[in-house]
Amino acid sequence: MATERHPHEPTSLSALEHGTPFAERHIGPGRDELAQMLKVIGVDSLEELARRAVPSSILENDSVAGSLDLPAAATEAQALAELRSLAAENRTNTQMIGLGYHSTITPPVIRRNILENPAWYTAYTPYQPEISQGRLEALLNFQTMISDLTGLAIANASMLDESTAAAEAMTLLRRSSKSKSSRFVVDSDTLPQTIAVLETRAEPLGIEIVRADLSGGLAAAGVEGEAFGVLLSYPGASGRLRNIEGIIAEAADIGAATVVAADPLALTLVRAPGEMGADVVVGSAQRFGVPMGFGGPHAGYMAVREGLERHLPGRLVGVSVDADGTRAYRLALQTREQHIRREKATSNICTAQVLLAVIASAYAVYHGPEGLRAIAMRAHRMATVLSAGLTRNGVEVVHDDFFDTVRARVPGRAAAVVESARGLGVNVLQVDDDHVGITCDESTTREHLALVWKVFGISVSDVDSLDAETPGALPEELTRNSEYLSHPVFHTYRSETALLRYLRRLADADVALDRSMIPLGSCTMKLNATAEMEPITWPEFAELHPFAPAEDAPGILRVIADLERWLAQITGYDAVSLQPNAGSQGEFAGLLAIRAYHRERGEPDRDVCLIPSSAHGTNAASAVMAGMRVIVVKCDSEGNIDLAHLRDVTEQHKDDLAAIMITYPSTHGVYEDTVQEVCGVVHDAGGQVYVDGANLNALIGLARYGKFGSDVSHLNLHKTFCIPHGGGGPGVGPIGVREHLAPFLPNHPLQDAAGPETGVGPISAAPWGSASILPISWAYVRMMGSEGLTKATLTAMATANYVARRLDEYYPVLYAGQDGLVAHECILDLRGITKSTGVTVDDVAKRLADYGLHAPTMSFPVAGTLMVEPTESEDLAELDRFCDAMIAIRGEIDRVASGEWPLEESPLRHAPHTARCIAGQWDRPYSREVAVFPTGDPAHKVWPPVRRIDQAGGDRNLVCSCPPIDAYSS
Repeated sequence: MATERHPHEPTSLSALEHGTPFAERHIGPGRDELAQMLKVIGVDSLEELARRAVPSSILENDSVAGSLDLPAAATEAQALAELRSLAAENRTNTQMIGLGYHSTITPPVIRRNILENPAWYTAYTPYQPEISQGRLEALLNFQTMISDLTGLAIANASMLDESTAAAEAMTLLRRSSKSKSSRFVVDSDTLPQTIAVLETRAEPLGIEIVRADLSGGLAAAGVEGEAFGVLLSYPGASGRLRNIEGIIAEAADIGAATVVAADPLALTLVRAPGEMGADVVVGSAQRFGVPMGFGGPHAGYMAVREGLERHLPGRLVGVSVDADGTRAYRLALQTREQHIRREKATSNICTAQVLLAVIASAYAVYHGPEGLRAIAMRAHRMATVLSAGLTRNGVEVVHDDFFDTVRARVPGRAAAVVESARGLGVNVLQVDDDHVGITCDESTTREHLALVWKVFGISVSDVDSLDAETPGALPEELTRNSEYLSHPVFHTYRSETALLRYLRRLADADVALDRSMIPLGSCTMKLNATAEMEPITWPEFAELHPFAPAEDAPGILRVIADLERWLAQITGYDAVSLQPNAGSQGEFAGLLAIRAYHRERGEPDRDVCLIPSSAHGTNAASAVMAGMRVIVVKCDSEGNIDLAHLRDVTEQHKDDLAAIMITYPSTHGVYEDTVQEVCGVVHDAGGQVYVDGANLNALIGLARYGKFGSDVSHLNLHKTFCIPHGGGGPGVGPIGVREHLAPFLPNHPLQDAAGPETGVGPISAAPWGSASILPISWAYVRMMGSEGLTKATLTAMATANYVARRLDEYYPVLYAGQDGLVAHECILDLRGITKSTGVTVDDVAKRLADYGLHAPTMSFPVAGTLMVEPTESEDLAELDRFCDAMIAIRGEIDRVASGEWPLEESPLRHAPHTARCIAGQWDRPYSREVAVFPTGDPAHKVWPPVRRIDQAGGDRNLVCSCPPIDAYSS
C-alpha cells in the first residue's frame, strides 16, 4: 500500500502550478514511513534526531530547517528549462583544435543503451563480481582493445585522463627502475597539459622534469647522463608523426624506460609502440565514441610490458573460474589497492572511468577493426587533402608526416587566422604568433575543409581530384602490419540488433540501483535522477572543446560558477575548485594547497601529515604523493580519535607538522563530539586541518566544515551530489578551502576563462576537470534547495539509525555516538559470529545476492564487519527488504551453529546460487527453493550468472584480456 506523501491535497493555483516538489521524489520515505522509522529509532522528529546525534558545538541551525543561502527549489521542468537556456548560450562550433580532444560520433545504440541507461550508470565498483559480470566483461573488452592497439601485454581498466595517466606512468617507472637517477625526460612535442600535470606531480616527489626537443634523439638534444624514464608522444602534440624506435633504444642505453603517449585511433594505422620497445603506453580513449564534454569525463588508458603488471596503478580485470569451474571475471590483484596498502600504496587512484571505458569498448565492438581503421583513414585523408590544398596554394605546412593534424606557418597572422575561422564557425588552434594547428576527426566533412581553406583565401573546386592526386602522409616504415582486435567479440555484434542484445545481456548480468538498493557504507549510492542526467548528452554541453575560447562557453561556465558558489555556501568555505576529476585527485590538490601555504610562509620543513588509524587508505597515499610523511594517530575503543595520542604527536612534531586528515562524520559512521578540539590542537601546533568530505551527506544544512575548524576538504560529487558511480567511475572530487588557501587552488596553462592566476599547477588534463557531468550536481542542488538538501541529510540519518536499530540484536552495531545514535551509516560486527560459527562477511555478502540484494561494504574500515549506508533515497519497503534479508540470514547462521547444516554444505557457503547449479543433481541438506527463493517471493529475484569466484586462483594465473569465445556462451 502506498504511503501518504502529502499532508493535504493542494487546492490553490500556485500549489497546483508547481506540482510535487522534487525533494519528495528524491527522498524515499514518505511522511507516514518516516513516522514509523522514527518510532523504531525512539525519537519524535527528524529535528530531534539531529539535535541528539550531532554535537551541539557544531550544529549551526537550532531549528534544523534548512538555512543555506541557496536559490529556492525549482521543479524538474524549471531546472531543465534553466539548463536549456544556459546550454543555448554555448557556441558549438566545429572543433578542429585537437590537443588530445576530438569530435566523435557516439552511435545512438550505445548512447541510449549505455550512457543513458541506469543499468549501466547507477552500478558500483564490481567488488561483488558474481553480480557484476556484465561490466567486468565490457572492461575486459576495453583492456583487450588497449593491449592489442598498443602492442603491450597488459592494460588496466582505465585511468582518469591522458595527462594523469602519464603522471602515473612516470611514478610507475621510478618505482620499478633500478636507476638511482631522479630525472624524467619529456619530449617538448607533448601535449602542454600533460607536461604541466607531470610537473605538478613531480615536484613534491623530488623528480626532475627535463624538457627537450627529442626530434633528433637524446644525444642531439643534449640529454646526457642517467635518467629513469623518457616520455615520447606518438603522434606529437604538433601532429608530427615520427619513428620513435631509435629514441626508445637510445633511452635504454642510458638506463631509462620509455613511456609513449599514443592516440589509439592512430594506432589502427601505424606501428604499435610495444612493437618498437616501449615499456608503457598511455593515452585517452575519448575519440572512441565519448563526447568532448568541455574536458571530461573520458577514459584514460595505460598498458605495460610483461614484468610491470604488478606495478600497474588503478584497477585490473582478470579471468578466473567460479565454484563450478565456469569462466568468470573479477578485479585482479586487489592487494595492490590503496585502501589496503595505505602509505605504502603505489598510487592514490581508487577508481577508474568505467562508464566511459565501457562506451569506448562498445564502440570498438560495434565498429570492429575494419570500422576503426576506416574511421582513422577518414580522419587521415581529410587532413592529407586539407594539407594538399594549403600547400598547393602557397601556405607552408610544417610537417610532411602526420596522422590527423596539420600545422600551418602564417608569420605574424596566427591570431587573425584563428579569429577568422571562428567567424566561419570553426575553432582551430593558435600555437603561437606564427603557427596554426588544424585537426581532423571522424566528423570532419568536405564542407569543413572548404571553410578552413576559405580562411586562408583558398578555394578548391575539385576535392575528388585533389584527393586522387595526394599521397598519404603516413611514413611507410610506420605502416601497421600486425593484427589487432582479432577476438570474436570484435567481429560478432556489427548490426544494431546484435549489439543491442549483447548490451542487454551484459546489463542483465549485473545488479545496479535500478534493481536493488546498494547499501555500501562510505559510498552513498543514492538516486541519480533522470532530470539530473538528461542534460549531459545535450550537444551544447557534450560537444564543447575544453580549450575553446571562453566566449564560446558562457553557459557551461555559468553552471561551473554557480556550482562553485553553492558548494562554498554548503561547506562554509571561501573558494572552490572543480578541477579535480576524482576524490583521489581532490585529496592530492588539497594537500598540495597546504604544502604550498607552508612554503609561502617560509616553513618548508612542515611535511608531517597525521592520519587516524580509521582513515580511508587514499588519505595516506595522497599524503605520500604530496611529499609528506605519514604518522598514524590512534583511535580509542569507541572508534574516536585518541586525543591524548594526538596531543603527544602534535607536541613531538610542532615544528614540522603540516596537516591532519580526518573524515567527518568519522569513517566509523559517528559524529565525534571532539572534532573542534582536534582542529584546535592541530592549529595550535601550526598545522592545517583537512577534512575528507566523503561523508558530507550527513552534514548538509546541519554543520559546515569551514565553520567548525577545517581549512580544506575535497567533496565527492559522485556521492553526496548525485553524479552516478557508473560502475566505478566517473567521479568528481572538487576542493573547498578557506580564504588563506585560495591562492593555492589548482590552475591550468590552457585555461581561457576566469580562474586563479596563482596556484599549484593543474591536477587534471582539463581546466574544469569532468565538466560535462557538473550539470548533474547543478540540477540536484537547484531542484532540492536549502530545505530539500537539509531534509535529505536528516532522512539519511534516519534510514541509517532505523537499520541499526532493527539489526542490532542480530548483528551488533560496532560504533555509535551520542545516545547510541549513528550518523548516515552503521557498522555491523560479524566477528563474533565468524569466531563461533565460521560464517564470514563474504558468506553473508554472497548470500544477499540470492535475496536479490547487493551487499554492504565488506571489512572496511574494520575487518570482519559490514558497513551499511542506506541513503535518503530508499523507501521503507526497500529498507525492510534489506533488514528482513539480514535477519533471515542470521537465522541461517543459527542453523549452521546448531549443527543442522554443516557450514561447507550450507546455503551461506554455496552462495550465490545460479539457475544452472539448481538444475542438476541436488544432494544438499537444504532445498532448491531455499537456495534460490529464500524469501519465497520471486518478485525481486536476481539470477547471478556465476557462482562464487576463485579470487586467489585468478591472481596466481593472471589473465587480463579476452579469453576464448566459449566464455561468451556461458
